[in-house]
Amino acid sequence: MHVRILTGGLAVACLVSLSLTGGQASAAPRAAEAPLAARVLTYDASGSAEFRSAVDRGAAIWNGSVDAVELRPAAAGQRANIRVLADNGWPRALPTGLGNGTVYIGRQAVDQGYDTIRISAHELGHILGLPDRKPGPCSSLMSGSSAGTSCTNPYPNAAEKAAVEGNFGGALTGRAPALRAEVMVD
Repeated sequence: MHVRILTGGLAVACLVSLSLTGGQASAAPRAAEAPLAARVLTYDASGSAEFRSAVDRGAAIWNGSVDAVELRPAAAGQRANIRVLADNGWPRALPTGLGNGTVYIGRQAVDQGYDTIRISAHELGHILGLPDRKPGPCSSLMSGSSAGTSCTNPYPNAAEKAAVEGNFGGALTGRAPALRAEVMVD
């Protein structure tokens, strides 16, 4: 048996319905439950310069790895949830809330030999609510630079996928996960 807590307008509508039927709840035919739609987050990579294809690939990796969220390029003139910029510093993410913020693809790490697609997927992971896991193995996307320049794995592991599913699955069901608002520098 599934128990659901109703909030807001739906709860009010159910209470009104019960009061109109004299408090007798009647079973309505149960429709098949549709799966929850992915939360769509848009990103603007127009400022990512030479890293544009790496950003698109990092977004595609997350799209292929999780169901609860989908990253899409923002349409022209659309305000994006995520801005992606290139600069000469170290890669970093500045989340402003779950699914929102700015990612910097820093040339300093690229010049040192770090993989651009791994950087992109890692920094997008911060926007999706994941913290750094340092030190860590190459199999952990969120191990970031601690895995070394030879690590080119851009894919989240099972725990990282599950954490993002939980973050956005929780958001879809009204349970907002905690997100620390801090700069994630890698």
